[in-house]
Amino acid sequence: MHNICANSCLLGRIGNESGAEMTELLTSAQMRAIERAAIESGAVTGLELMERAGQGVVAAIEAEWPEFAQGGEAGGMSAPSPVGSATNGAPTGDPGGYLHQEEASLHALVLCGPGNNGGDGFVVARLLRERGWAVEVFLYGDPDRLPPDARENCRRWCDLGPVRALNAEALAEGECPAILVDALFGIGLTRPLAPDLARAVKAVLDRPAAPGQGRCRRVAVDCPSGMDADSGDWLTPPAPAKDAGFAQWQHWHQETQDLFLLADLTVTFHRPKIGHYGGIGCGALRVADIGLGRPFQCDPAFLVAGPLDPEHVRLIAPQIARGSRAGRNWLRMGWHGDIGQHKYQRGHVVVLGGGPGQGGAARLAARAALRIGAGLVTIACPPETLAENAARLDAVMLRPVADAATLAAMLEDDRITALCLGPGLGLARAREMVPVALGSGRRVVLDADALTAFRDAPATLFELCHAAAACDGALSAADVVLTPHEGEFARLFPDLAQRERMIRRMSRVEAARIAARRAGATVLLKGEVTVIARPDGVASLHPATGARAAPQLATAGSGDVLAGFITGLIASDLTGDIHRCLELAAWLHAECARSFGPGLIAEDLPEELPKVFRALGMS
Repeated sequence: MHNICANSCLLGRIGNESGAEMTELLTSAQMRAIERAAIESGAVTGLELMERAGQGVVAAIEAEWPEFAQGGEAGGMSAPSPVGSATNGAPTGDPGGYLHQEEASLHALVLCGPGNNGGDGFVVARLLRERGWAVEVFLYGDPDRLPPDARENCRRWCDLGPVRALNAEALAEGECPAILVDALFGIGLTRPLAPDLARAVKAVLDRPAAPGQGRCRRVAVDCPSGMDADSGDWLTPPAPAKDAGFAQWQHWHQETQDLFLLADLTVTFHRPKIGHYGGIGCGALRVADIGLGRPFQCDPAFLVAGPLDPEHVRLIAPQIARGSRAGRNWLRMGWHGDIGQHKYQRGHVVVLGGGPGQGGAARLAARAALRIGAGLVTIACPPETLAENAARLDAVMLRPVADAATLAAMLEDDRITALCLGPGLGLARAREMVPVALGSGRRVVLDADALTAFRDAPATLFELCHAAAACDGALSAADVVLTPHEGEFARLFPDLAQRERMIRRMSRVEAARIAARRAGATVLLKGEVTVIARPDGVASLHPATGARAAPQLATAGSGDVLAGFITGLIASDLTGDIHRCLELAAWLHAECARSFGPGLIAEDLPEELPKVFRALGMS
């Protein structure tokens, strides 16, 4: 273990320009177990961890907003109005400690909860006060019932200033602070915030601003209070029944909106938690190293070395500098487009196409597969669509495939290595072709119509997937890939749909893991945050959020391109574990969108790929 001072606390910002990325995310239970093991081993005390956490929060504030780095010596803001003495039995220490900060130019308000998250808040308050900030501290709960370490840090703060009881009347007094620190509940909360508490906190934001002060910046310690750290959902009262009246829904909606304590910055410790990527409200995310083992990783080399561990969730968000050897190594774990072997070694992809006027999606997927490195790509389409497709394609080959028997005959060619079914396929054609594809012993990607075709009989699809994996040495369960968006996911797994997950407080990661086991296939659940889960529990999460946001992907056909990227990557006989190919496909998909920028349409994504590779220094 090593101590870290406030000025050198190792911080990493997910997806920022520094190139930081993590390779594992934790549940709240896993994080508590890590802390408990470290304390029980004698390597560190709870009080030391709390001090490091507070240091990490202050360092993150100063890194996120450099104008605050000089504390009370900069900013030109007036001090807040004096506040009263401590109440609710809290010790006051020197009651003048806060009142004598008239010369301070920055004002912070720290909300401390009844557990160890509140103890972190007391450390933050003390460190800010030592930097010259004017600091107000409010406690929700009885100071005499705080856990021992939190109670000790409460006592240390009280040598500097008072602690006030947290209530709406007290929080409404004075001027609006520059920083509001939420150290109420963190990752441990399992029930909704009390509405009165949430409204009391928001009363701070209604305070009049000091002259020349900008808006109040909200900082969450570990996790915004009221957010489930495992799912990213906000903890809310149960929703009304589906057939409830408008008035009931309106009342519930207003009540739940009041409970969202959104943050501009969330500072978590040791590792991000799954819920930090599960919803809205965390703002910028920074990770502070508090000395619990291997520190925050900033090198994509760790994605190469990191094991595919079903006990943890891999975070796929690397920023790769041009020419980075580690970056090239990671890319080459899945991408084979810069290796000069024979075209058949790079894989022969077959994309099943649909009827007249429905071929655009298959063409998008086919071109994407070819661009990303497949040696050959063929669209197998109905005979009546050959002329339509031929008018739009050159490098992509065509083959007339009228029915399942024709497809089976085509697949006697053992040089065909991967199949993509779904984009523009048509439901009737999908129901006919999917069983043949899954029985062929090839790697198969099922998207769009290939999923929707089984919405009334998902068990039939799952039986086909399990049977494919059970064939003698043909496939593993991970070699069949389902790529649903939320709507398609809900049709196949209605008990795991978004509404049901919220009721059960289940994360998208856990839902995808259950779905993968049930289906006997790898599930790539698309969205702003994409989840990749294998039947054995291995899971990865790819966020296109924050600095890596790619809102332009919300355009028709982008999912077809992703299906093509995946199929092109898994087609090569050089490909090992296809899970890493799916990670790379999701990352490159977002990277192409970010590279192109505004105005993107789906056709642009494959054409942007060479530019992305050149920018990464790939030969």
